[in-house]
Amino acid sequence: MIRSPRLPRWLRLFCPAGLLRLLCLAALLVVASTSPAVAHDVRAGADLRIAQTIAGAELTLVIKATTRVPGPLRVEVIGFPSAPALDLRLRSTADGRVTHGTAAPGRPARFRVEETGPHELTVGARGETAVIPFRVLVDRGSGWEFLIYGGLFTAGLLLVGGLLTGAFNRRGRPAFVVTAVAAAGISVAALVVVLEPWLPAGPPDGAEPRPTGSALGRPYVQRVVTTVPARPAAGEEFTTRVELFDGSTGRPVDDLAVHHEAMAHLVITSQDGRYFRHVHPLRTAPGRLEVRLRADRPGRYLAYVELERTDSGGQLLTGSFTVAGPASPTTSPDPGGQDATASSDPDGRDVSAPSDPAIRDTSGDTSRGRDATASPDPAVQDAATGTVTVTPAVPQAGRPATVEVAVNGTPRPWLGMAGHLIVRAEDGEFLGHVHEMGTPGSRLRFTFGFPAPGRYFAWAQYATDRGIITVPFTVEVPR
Repeated sequence: MIRSPRLPRWLRLFCPAGLLRLLCLAALLVVASTSPAVAHDVRAGADLRIAQTIAGAELTLVIKATTRVPGPLRVEVIGFPSAPALDLRLRSTADGRVTHGTAAPGRPARFRVEETGPHELTVGARGETAVIPFRVLVDRGSGWEFLIYGGLFTAGLLLVGGLLTGAFNRRGRPAFVVTAVAAAGISVAALVVVLEPWLPAGPPDGAEPRPTGSALGRPYVQRVVTTVPARPAAGEEFTTRVELFDGSTGRPVDDLAVHHEAMAHLVITSQDGRYFRHVHPLRTAPGRLEVRLRADRPGRYLAYVELERTDSGGQLLTGSFTVAGPASPTTSPDPGGQDATASSDPDGRDVSAPSDPAIRDTSGDTSRGRDATASPDPAVQDAATGTVTVTPAVPQAGRPATVEVAVNGTPRPWLGMAGHLIVRAEDGEFLGHVHEMGTPGSRLRFTFGFPAPGRYFAWAQYATDRGIITVPFTVEVPR
C-alpha cells in the first residue's frame, strides 16, 4: 500500500481545514479591532443641518456634502414655514479666503471650496448675525481597500505562478503551496469585503484631530444666562444671552457638537408655564449664544439650554431672568415664536378637551394658549387643536407612559424628528425632552416617564407646511 507523504505542519495551514481556522481567526481580529461609533459625529458625504432662530423665523441651514476639493459647496435654507433671504459669507480658516453669496428657500447659495478643513459660515438677516464653524470633509477611502485589492492582486500573481510551477515541475508540492497561498489571499479579500461595513473607517480629510491626552473627555460646560437689557420690559424685544465657559480653565467653550440638527436648543418658559419658547440661538462669538425674544407679561422666566460638547457628552444647563413692567394689553409677534394651537366651537367650548382625568388640555385656555405663544405668521394662527391622550389614564411616577397627540396636517421633519415633547415640572426643577417614536398616521406618539408625583406643564411640537405647531397641556401625576 502506497501512502502519500505527510505535509509539513506549516503547510497544513493551507489545507481546507487550516484555511477555515485562519479565516475564523482573521474575522475575530477584524471584529475586535472595530471601534464604537461616536454620537453626532459629522461624517464625510453627509449633509450638515443646523437650526437657527434668526430675524423672527425658524429655519434650518443645510450645508451640502462635497465629494472633492477643489469643488462646489452648496448651502440651502429650509423655512418653517418661511425664511428671509440670508446674506452668507464663507471663509476658510486656513488661508482666510472669503466668498459671498445669498440663499433663501428654493434658492441655494453656491460656493467653491479649495481645501478641506475648518471653515466659517457667517449668516446675516435683518440686523442679526451668526457665525457657524464647520469642517469641509472629503472621504479619503477606506484603509481596508488595501487588503481587498492587495489580496486579489497577490492571489492573481500566485495563481499564475502556481500554474507555471505545476507545468514545469513534476513534483506537485511547490505548485500546491503557491496555489494554497493564492487561495488564502482570495479568502482574506472576500472576508474583508463582507465585513467592511462593520470595519472602523479612517478619519476623512479635513477632520479635527482627536485629543490624545486624557481618555476622560473634556470638562463640562459652565454657563451664565443674562439678558440685554438686564431687566427687559414686558412687550419689548430683548436678547437672551448664554455665555459658555470651560469648567477647568474658565475659557470660552467653542467646541459644541451639532446634535439633533442644532448647536444648542434653548427652552424658555415663564415660572407659571404661561409662556413657552423652543428656539435655537445664534453663535455670535466664541462661547456666546444669543436669540431675540419678546415676553408679553412680567415675572420670572426659566431658561434651559440643551447642548453637547465634543468629547464631553450632553448637558442641560439652567438659568433665569426677570421681565419687568405691566402685562402687555395685546399680543405682540415674537421672533422665533411657535403657534400654540387653540380652537373652540361656536359656543365657546373646547373641542379637544380630553376625557382623561389626568390631563388638562390648556390649548383653549388663554393662560397657556395663543396669547402666550403667538407666531409672527398670521396664517399659522388658525391651526386646529390637537387631542392629547395619556396611557395609562392615571400615570404613575417612575413608570413609562404613552402620550399621543392628534396632528392637524402632515408632519414634516424638524430637527431630524417628526415630533417633540417637552415636559417641565411645575416648580421648574425638572425638564424632559423626548422625541416621537416614528409612528405612521395622524397621531404622534411619545413615551415619557414622569419622575415624581405632581403637576407637569407639557408642550408637544411638530412641523407642517404651515409652520411649527405647539400643543400645550398639563398632566397631573398622583401621589
